[in-house]
Amino acid sequence: MLASWVGIDPHGICSAYIVTDSRFTWDLGHHLHFDYGKKVFASLTYPEIFGYIGDVLFPSIALSQLISMIDSGVIFNSDISCKIKSKIVFDFLCNELKNYPEGCMNDSLEIIHISRDTIVSDYPEFHEFHYIWSKKSGWNKYEKPIPKVSGLLYVGGSGKAEFESNYHKYQNGNNSDTSRNVFHCFVDTLSNINDIYCGGAPQLVGVYRKPNSYAKNFGIIYNKQKYFLGSIVTENSQYPSIEWRNELFEIVDGQTKKIMPGAQRQPNGLRKF
Repeated sequence: MLASWVGIDPHGICSAYIVTDSRFTWDLGHHLHFDYGKKVFASLTYPEIFGYIGDVLFPSIALSQLISMIDSGVIFNSDISCKIKSKIVFDFLCNELKNYPEGCMNDSLEIIHISRDTIVSDYPEFHEFHYIWSKKSGWNKYEKPIPKVSGLLYVGGSGKAEFESNYHKYQNGNNSDTSRNVFHCFVDTLSNINDIYCGGAPQLVGVYRKPNSYAKNFGIIYNKQKYFLGSIVTENSQYPSIEWRNELFEIVDGQTKKIMPGAQRQPNGLRKF
């Protein structure tokens, strides 16, 4: 399950996020799963974030390589537009798959790419691109329109129906048309989901409007445990540079797990516990 959304203020888009679950599954005569798989990627040198649904192995390999190339300055430059970045990414994915062993892909794959302009501006543009592959149709791409208010951009994966049913309720609640509303709904859905292909902790990446800022990998406090990109973080680990969020999307201290001084409270009165 994957969801993306934007936060919007009177000046325009101020943030964009992708959240996924962490479960990999195999149907080998019986259900096998691994609840610590990485499904989101964030560049540390450009405002680019990625997530995927469908096939697992190919995007895990390809996106890891792509992020390393972006962060090493191999394929992007500082004044490149989002449209050109998208073309480079799409061409890269197409070329990678040409060399991938035939018959090793699942039936379908979708990669979500959120990009912010790298040209310095107080109010830069954000774009969400989708790169879709299927055995029947091959590769296609499209751009997702950005809404006028804070909220959901896209939801996909096998947990989509349960999320959408829950989101209808959330959009009729006190936090409708807010950034936190999508995250609240995602965590609630994941915590109570019936779909056996969804599980593990939520993992989150994001991009802010701030000029000269890059993408972020967030730490998540989930069920009183610390997670980073789906993996459990040991209590004695050091992580001063990570921004941590709890199940309410509140900014918290990674050591104490308590809300940071001055951080906004974001209660969720609709969550099923």
